[in-house]
Amino acid sequence: MEWVLAETLLAQSRDPRVLLGTLCRGEASAERVETLRFLLQRLEDEGARGGGDALSEAAREVAAEYLVPLLRGLRARPAGAPDPEPGRQARGRVLRAAGAALRSCARLARGPPLAAALAEEALRDLLPAGPTPGLEGGAEAAVEVLAAVGPCLRPREDGPLLERVAQAALVLALAGDGEAAALAAGRLLPALGRGGAVALRAVWGGMVAPSAPDRVGLRLQVLSALAERLLPEPSAHETGPDARCSSRFWRTVQAGLAHAEDALTRKRARYLLQRAVEVSAERGVGCTCRPQEANGPSLFWWSEKKKDELLKFWENYILIMETLEGNQIHVIKPVLPKLNNLFEYAVSEENACWLFHPSWHMCIYKRMFESENKILTKEGVIHFLELYETKVLPFSPEFSEFIIGPLMDALSESSLYSRSPGQLIGSGSPLGLKLQKFLVTYISLLPEEIKSSFLLQFIQKMTSRHWCAVPILFLSKALASVPRCKALGLEGLLALRDVLQCTMITHQILLRGAAQCYLLQTAMNLVDVEKVSLSDISAFLMSLRQEESLGRGTSLWTELCDWLRVNESCFGQSSTGSFFGLHETSSLNAYVKNLVQEYIKTPAWETGEKYSMPDWFDAKLVALMVLLAVDVEGMKNQYSEKRRTQNVLRIFLDPLLDALMKFGTNAYMPLLKTDRCLQLLLKLLHTCLLKGSSTQDDEVLTLLQNCVMSTTESISEFILRRLTMNELSSVSDLDRCHLYLSVLVELTCLHLKVGWKSGNPIWRVLSPLKNASIRHLQDTDDGQEPTLEKQIQRVVSMAALATVCEATDQKPELQLDSLDAGPVERFLASLQLNQTLQKPHPEEQSSFLEESSSSQGWGKIVAQYVHDQWVCLSFLLKKYHTFIPASEGELLEPVLPAVQMPGRTLQSALDALTILPSDQILPVFCCMKILVPKLLASSESLCIEAFDMAWKIISSLSNTQLIFWSNLKAFVQFVFDTKVLTIAAKIKGQAYFKIKEIMYKMIEMSAIKTGVFNTLISYCCQSWMVPASSVSQGSLSSANNYSELVLEACIFGTVFRRDQRLIQDVQTFIENLGPDCAANVVIENTKREDYYVRVCAVKFLCLLDGSNMSHKLFMEDLAIKLLDKEEVVSKSRTRYYVNSQQHRVKNRIWQILLVLFPSFDQNFLTRIIDKIFQAGFINSQASIKYYIEWIIILILHKFPQFLPKFWDCFSYGEENLKTSICTFLSVLSHLDIITQNIPEKKLTLKQALAAVLQWCFHPNFSVRLYALVALKKIWTVCKTGHIEEFGALTSVVESSLNQVENMHGVGNAKKNWQRIQDHFFFATFHPLKDYCLETIFYILPRLSGLVEDEWIAIDKFTRFTDIPLDADFQWYLSPTQLRELTPGDWAQQDIGSNSGEADARPEWADVQKKLTPWKTSVPDLDLELIFPGRAAKLGKSVSRLIVVASLIDKPTNLGGLCRTCEVFGASALVVASLQYVNDRQFQHLSVSAEQWLPLVEVKPAQLTDYLQQKKSEGYTAIGAEQTARSVGLPQYCFPEKSLLLLGNEREGIPANLIQQLDVCVEIPQQGIIRSLNVHVSGALLIWEYTRQQLLRQGDPPPSPCLF
Repeated sequence: MEWVLAETLLAQSRDPRVLLGTLCRGEASAERVETLRFLLQRLEDEGARGGGDALSEAAREVAAEYLVPLLRGLRARPAGAPDPEPGRQARGRVLRAAGAALRSCARLARGPPLAAALAEEALRDLLPAGPTPGLEGGAEAAVEVLAAVGPCLRPREDGPLLERVAQAALVLALAGDGEAAALAAGRLLPALGRGGAVALRAVWGGMVAPSAPDRVGLRLQVLSALAERLLPEPSAHETGPDARCSSRFWRTVQAGLAHAEDALTRKRARYLLQRAVEVSAERGVGCTCRPQEANGPSLFWWSEKKKDELLKFWENYILIMETLEGNQIHVIKPVLPKLNNLFEYAVSEENACWLFHPSWHMCIYKRMFESENKILTKEGVIHFLELYETKVLPFSPEFSEFIIGPLMDALSESSLYSRSPGQLIGSGSPLGLKLQKFLVTYISLLPEEIKSSFLLQFIQKMTSRHWCAVPILFLSKALASVPRCKALGLEGLLALRDVLQCTMITHQILLRGAAQCYLLQTAMNLVDVEKVSLSDISAFLMSLRQEESLGRGTSLWTELCDWLRVNESCFGQSSTGSFFGLHETSSLNAYVKNLVQEYIKTPAWETGEKYSMPDWFDAKLVALMVLLAVDVEGMKNQYSEKRRTQNVLRIFLDPLLDALMKFGTNAYMPLLKTDRCLQLLLKLLHTCLLKGSSTQDDEVLTLLQNCVMSTTESISEFILRRLTMNELSSVSDLDRCHLYLSVLVELTCLHLKVGWKSGNPIWRVLSPLKNASIRHLQDTDDGQEPTLEKQIQRVVSMAALATVCEATDQKPELQLDSLDAGPVERFLASLQLNQTLQKPHPEEQSSFLEESSSSQGWGKIVAQYVHDQWVCLSFLLKKYHTFIPASEGELLEPVLPAVQMPGRTLQSALDALTILPSDQILPVFCCMKILVPKLLASSESLCIEAFDMAWKIISSLSNTQLIFWSNLKAFVQFVFDTKVLTIAAKIKGQAYFKIKEIMYKMIEMSAIKTGVFNTLISYCCQSWMVPASSVSQGSLSSANNYSELVLEACIFGTVFRRDQRLIQDVQTFIENLGPDCAANVVIENTKREDYYVRVCAVKFLCLLDGSNMSHKLFMEDLAIKLLDKEEVVSKSRTRYYVNSQQHRVKNRIWQILLVLFPSFDQNFLTRIIDKIFQAGFINSQASIKYYIEWIIILILHKFPQFLPKFWDCFSYGEENLKTSICTFLSVLSHLDIITQNIPEKKLTLKQALAAVLQWCFHPNFSVRLYALVALKKIWTVCKTGHIEEFGALTSVVESSLNQVENMHGVGNAKKNWQRIQDHFFFATFHPLKDYCLETIFYILPRLSGLVEDEWIAIDKFTRFTDIPLDADFQWYLSPTQLRELTPGDWAQQDIGSNSGEADARPEWADVQKKLTPWKTSVPDLDLELIFPGRAAKLGKSVSRLIVVASLIDKPTNLGGLCRTCEVFGASALVVASLQYVNDRQFQHLSVSAEQWLPLVEVKPAQLTDYLQQKKSEGYTAIGAEQTARSVGLPQYCFPEKSLLLLGNEREGIPANLIQQLDVCVEIPQQGIIRSLNVHVSGALLIWEYTRQQLLRQGDPPPSPCLF
């Protein structure tokens, strides 16, 4: 058409210049410019047509005066101006035509080369100063010009210009910014590459230059554009650079293959790799590319002798990389064995070296690791970690770099450590175990000279980011498992310390503690002790949190002591100096002795001035090393005298004890020395008394306590003097005050432990301390401005008084006073509460502000002062709680205002809550606990205000871990105090409803903060517990009014998110390690898991006595509320999934009803029996049905009077029974238990036989099975009791049982009959013997398929000691074999159930699924005869194609497929459920096609059997899937009898079904996106089948139709 147009124009005018001039005038439309291009190309083809030089000149004019300005004008636009899509498309059309026209002009021009001139001008436009200011697009126009004229440049004459153009184009393309870069890469560079070797060499030189910017996507874009020249075929005439020999080329390709963000980049890299392999095979000439590091295997090589092996290797490699693009694990998994084959090809076993560079394999793993599909990432990580399990790979630095880089980056993802399906909670992470095995194996194979640097880099990588708790735990555990070797020096030890200090700040405490244990074991295993000093080791130990890991007496402590003992003489000298400047020595004892001496020694710069209290770090370090050294000495002398250990401790402590003994007499001892001594004393006592320490027969602890007690008098006199003689006068002295009081409390506890004796030095201090403190607090300022010294002394006095009160309150031995109010009590009762301390005089401010940075601000000082006031008042209220009046009437002696005016005191408490920080409010809560019960009846509004304000504080603290739990516990103790609950329920005022409101808010908070409900229910149940010996009618009065609390506790438990469940799993794994992990010993188990709420409620209910009327009424009320709750849950959602929240709640309800059952009498059961039977009629999951059946059996066994109501259940119509009859038949299978209490059994047995027999002939196979197993059980009872005279029933029963027992064949029917008989509920379960907590809460949930979150093992009941059960409580454990069973392959399910999980269960999960409805509902007769006959009557032809869409679950896709199948005459469409036909979306797209097309129902689980049957009938099973051996659609010839299987929208065809197929067919694709919509794919294959069949029959294709 273009040629005709050009000829027509030339025919109208013999002068081409006139035509060119005409076309160059007017608007530059796309049509005009394209016409100009046609004409110029025609003139170029024919040569000058009478124009000669005039034509050349005309071409020059067109180029210079029209085309170049046109290009610039089109490209240039105001900066930032919008560029709408339609305009961009039209402009692009004009640009392409103008560029082609310009190229023709350059060729037509004669004389001075036009191409060079245009190129020079365009090249100037590419320079920074070239484009017009304020316009965008100048560079794009220049690129268009260069792309047009570049091929016209002459290699010899214009060589330098070509090089400059090529270099500029490369720089622009690699810049990657804007449209100009895309044009340069996509059009200019390919054009230059085709132009000659000069430009190609210039581009290639820029590509391989080390200074070139490393932008993988852009570099690959350029390489792909030049691939035909850089990787030329053998037939190519010109030879240029061979990219196969460039290491930089291959590194770029590898980077592109593993590029996670850009699919186009990966596709270009695969294209270059594939072309390089194809070119190598075609050329048949060997080549080798060594890596830049020179040593090591080649990046790429080719040998004609190894051609087949090389082709196989690269074919598998490219196949794997293409498969990974799908991101579908079921498609990728079958290909992973080929990755193992790659390693076999790549490693020479003879020479133990790599044949292919291992970086190629790393590209595959990196691609998997960075996949957005976390399942694929996990599969890739596991595959990599399994490499060394079956093969030994040669060492390669690339491997080590990959482990420390991409592998560790992938291992930082917590979700990878989740349990595998079927694994029990607490069994550990499979990936964590594989990581441990891999690291041990890999490090053992490393060369010795490499091992140290690898481990150091590995540990340093652990410090390079903030790791989550789970990954850092398993990495630490893997490191701890590495066999002992001298691999780490000081740098490695410091790196381990950085891991401890930097990466665990916010981790869960148990996981953090366990990781610290493993990192300490790593240090002991891997550190070369000759390269580190004892000072380095002690500094490292200080980075551990002793309260979380390194507790004295734990296995870790023992292991550390043994390590120090073995290596004691091997430690090196410190290169950086040690603490306190002491001389380093390798002997542990000498080091510790010097450490203590230097610590106690007064520093040279101590001049008597006041200093801030020293940091605690040094004291902690010295105390830790002293106790370690003593225990090491004890380990040495384990079998010899123990006196040496005592002597060593005395030697260590002598400097400390000497200093302490002088405290009372040496008034001029340096302040810094006294501080250090007391700090060390405290830390020694605390380290010895950690939870990991065993205090029994601990000679070190005993000796330490004796030594400390010998210094008590000196220390106590020193403390008394310092606290009472105005010696504490600065802000920094408040820290010393806290130190002194802490020491005083410790000394008090020590003396109380050994026995309080008369004349005790502590007692001689307490009384004067109280009196002096009161005296200081009573001093007035006489109207003068208070000084800093005086205010500090008041704060110190109040703190001392609070400490004495706390000690007196907690230690009854100290309460020697009677209830008579003394001066202390009168003073405390008259305190002005919440009185704030005035800031010191302005002249004192300078000294105050010059205090050290660690000093407290004045606000904190005042808060501590008010806090201490409330501590004292709490002591007073507890002592005189009986004197608190219910209302503020007349005052009784003794006169104690704070006690006798409780309303005013409570108001002051509310005021205190508004001014105190959250960490200081505990004593206020303690006072409110005493005051609120006294005032609730008379001052209800004030108490409600207290509840509200306290709850607001607790709510605001929910994210503050350190102080939340202590405050929550105090809050619960005063709001939910038994007295408060009783009074509030009695008056039924606003307080009662406020308490319930707070209760529900706490339960709501528990959903996001685990453990809140635990605190509440544990406290309430403990306060409601009454010993059996003192049972009273009113003991549960408050519990009766708050039974909703127990109800909510019985059904409590949320469905956790996946990340929460992972944390719980790992915590359980750590707990299961027991004492082997020191963190379990040191860290207290807080029992905040959700299941402990139910454990607490259950144990509380087990304590109740059914013979006590109050207890009985409480349990009956709870049972009714549970049944009401069950009814509400059942009605809320008629369809719910297995393990959903609804399923779990219903399951918990029936568990509690079983626990309560022993307390139910006949009268109560008469009230609720209908609800229980009604529950049997409701669709429920299997586990719930077992509980319902169990409780019905127990009721009928205990009270046979309810049997008539039970028989009535069989009288409902079949429509009502079709979903529940199996429940009642299961009950009858235990008729032997039910009839135990019936003297005359014959009538009952006859009724049972009559009820069961009618269901033995039910059309549903599952119902028949349940009826037959019940019939067999009943008939066995009849025979055992010799009751067989049932007339005509006898022959019917025996013939039915004989028929089922003698069933022929090995089909599903016989298998299912055997399965149901072996099922635990019918074969092993005994309703009476198995009645225990273990069966209810652990065995039955486990056997019925409930998620592990719902299994409460019996040890969790015994471990929960807050509520101890009576010693005679017997029904903990099941005495039968039930606990030994594993879940079977039969699960009870409703017939016609709507459970959303039904279809997702395994194939054997239910009898219904073993049936093949496609064999019965639409027989082959229908397919072969009925539908073709019906179609023939309509004049329609039907093919032999069956389309199987059972894996598709979207109604829209199914509706579209249905329409396509009907249009092209498919014989049938197979779907997962015929219910899809009723879907509106299906009908909207099918437009009634389902009425004219056979639809067959085949569940996904039945597809294997269906495919086998169809293949036996002669059908070829064809899958629409991309696989390693799939055939392209254009090449495949469809057999007449074809079965086409389509995959799921997301997952494709499962791997197990791919194995059943005869062939897989794939649709060729050219784009980046890897898959079509499944309906579109199916339509393409169906049409191709139809087309081929029509061609065979000689018929033309069908007439067009509207889809």
